[in-house]
Amino acid sequence: MIKRTLFAAIMAASLAAPVSANELREDLAKEMPELMELYRDLHENPELSFQETRTAAVMAREMRALGFEVTEKVGQTGVVAVMKNGDGPTVMLRADMDGLPVEEQTGLSFASKQRAVPASGVESGVMHACGHDTHMAGWVGAARLLAANKDQWSGTLVMIAQPAEELGLGALAMLEDGLFEKFPKPDVVLAFHDAAQFPAGMIGYSPGYALANVDSVDITVPGVGGHGAYPHTTKDPIVLASAIVMKLQTLVSRESSPLDPAVITVGSFHAGAKHNIISDEAKLQLTVRSYSDESRKLLLDGIARVAKGEAMAAGMPEDRMPTVTVVEPYTPSTFNSPELTEKVMSGFRERFGEKRVLQVPSVMGGEDFGQFHRADTAGVQSLIFWIGGVPQDEFDAAQRGEGKLPSLHSPFWAPDAEKVIATGAEGLAGAAIQLFQES
Repeated sequence: MIKRTLFAAIMAASLAAPVSANELREDLAKEMPELMELYRDLHENPELSFQETRTAAVMAREMRALGFEVTEKVGQTGVVAVMKNGDGPTVMLRADMDGLPVEEQTGLSFASKQRAVPASGVESGVMHACGHDTHMAGWVGAARLLAANKDQWSGTLVMIAQPAEELGLGALAMLEDGLFEKFPKPDVVLAFHDAAQFPAGMIGYSPGYALANVDSVDITVPGVGGHGAYPHTTKDPIVLASAIVMKLQTLVSRESSPLDPAVITVGSFHAGAKHNIISDEAKLQLTVRSYSDESRKLLLDGIARVAKGEAMAAGMPEDRMPTVTVVEPYTPSTFNSPELTEKVMSGFRERFGEKRVLQVPSVMGGEDFGQFHRADTAGVQSLIFWIGGVPQDEFDAAQRGEGKLPSLHSPFWAPDAEKVIATGAEGLAGAAIQLFQES
């Protein structure tokens, strides 16, 4: 088999003609005007994490209209909708609801003008800068297709609208509120996420680890303050913290396997207040990324060891060692069950065409979707896949060097929502029917 570069494969995907129409696609075409209206409403009215009261009410209303048994306020603002349709497996479809504290600059006629106060306490504009509005509209579209085609599947369908993905806390909140105990426990959990690096409508997937463990680590480095003209009378925490920052990189370059991706980024370094004063403390904030539990442990243990070792080398007394705090809870890595992934993607290749479905590299970003698999690793299989959102003309221009593409979380991110929603709705519904029929 001839290997292709990711760029060549993406270009091929962007030029591929769609496969012939099928019944689901024909049904979906009738729903798209209402789904796009729903999308525009959600985009214009985003809400921050754990503040998604209006959004949750809209999702609950949509599910009730389709005949689902709906429960609200699961995990604070989450929604669970259940449809039982005879004997068979339980398939769960998930969408995330929260927006981001970002001032929208897309220029869309339905751009968000909402403002809110996030956990930081600083009022901000609010925007669906990560595309969760497309996720919800596609999720509703899938529910409509499955409700209208109950003769094609047998089992239990669970639809969840999840809060607070952007904080990495919403999935855990729903699980801790009894998601797998109070409601039918899924055999399979599926979701999709829009992508800002692929042409609109392309489907990308990564078997196994798809997204990373995300840890936030705080390091407080004590010192002995004094006058900047007399450094010999002090223990300079800036020098010590700088040594820690540099040494931390060897945990990735010299202690982690080159085949096991890992990231340690120091995102914040605060110390001192005046030119000629050596402060008595420095504070570091780190983001730490890994895939496996073993790699995560190696990095976190190493950070504590490096901080203490550098302090000892600097002559700090035992009672003045740095304190290392791993912020809990953390966001666990997202693992796509390999057998499930291949089964669903095989179905996608038949449904959407070979050239439109592409295996892509895993990323070091985080997604709390991984919590659902981790909650019961022996029983719950999971898969999250990407759907490209970049308008074709913008993608082509960027490949010619005529501009740069905005990323997710950018105030300029405006995906080709119609293609994302249509692909997501058909993909989720088609995959669910396939899994119901094959189980």
